[in-house]
Amino acid sequence: MSQDQNTPFITETIKDKVATLSFYSPASNSFPSSQLEKLTEMINTLSDNANITTIILKSEGTGAFCAGASFDELLSIKDTQTGQAFFSGFANVINAMRKSPKIFVGRIHGKTVGGGVGLAAACDYCFATSNAAIKLSELAIGIGPFVIEPAVSRKIGKTAFTDMSLNAHEWKTATWAQTHGLYGEVYDTVERLDLEIDTFVSRISSYNPEALYEMKRVFWEGTDHWTELLYQRAKISGKLVLSDFTVNALNQFKKK
Repeated sequence: MSQDQNTPFITETIKDKVATLSFYSPASNSFPSSQLEKLTEMINTLSDNANITTIILKSEGTGAFCAGASFDELLSIKDTQTGQAFFSGFANVINAMRKSPKIFVGRIHGKTVGGGVGLAAACDYCFATSNAAIKLSELAIGIGPFVIEPAVSRKIGKTAFTDMSLNAHEWKTATWAQTHGLYGEVYDTVERLDLEIDTFVSRISSYNPEALYEMKRVFWEGTDHWTELLYQRAKISGKLVLSDFTVNALNQFKKK
């Protein structure tokens, strides 16, 4: 990781027919709104690139894959419009991945929370390490996983989503995530993870691009209404983030 470790960034590399997007934030790879906007733009640009078929989504470092939303930015929100705009950032990323003709492969190397679980769920296929536990902690801070719910429920089912949401302080293991369909493969080491991903994307990139595109449409069949739905959900989160409960909870979490 050669970039400034005090500044969030997203890098893009392209090799053969495979693009890799890697994001970083010093706060456990959590997302400020500027990063969500940039990620959406980069996904849309790659989606128009006829020379690639596959996009790997990963994060930097050896700690968390993604800690979800930036707590600092959540605490800075002072009105519902700003709140809705922030949570719409996750809606934009998920919708960009959903609408893209490219196959998204998630590299989930560590723990992931909240919006990070949504990003994993928006991938068409995920590889993870045994350290990649997941948690939906939103109710514990006074909001809820409203925006990411359609993506997560689509992968693990409404019952498992309910379990995760209500047990907001509980980590679910990578094995649990695999059993419930969020992860396709789980490996004990990052080295094995990367080896298997390389093999997988190499194979995928050799397939007929037209067939991959048509399969992508099949994978996401019945989700056209998400464009409106996710923004409606962002409005709910944007209102709740202003509550005294949430402000106090966020401040308590930051002290830990």
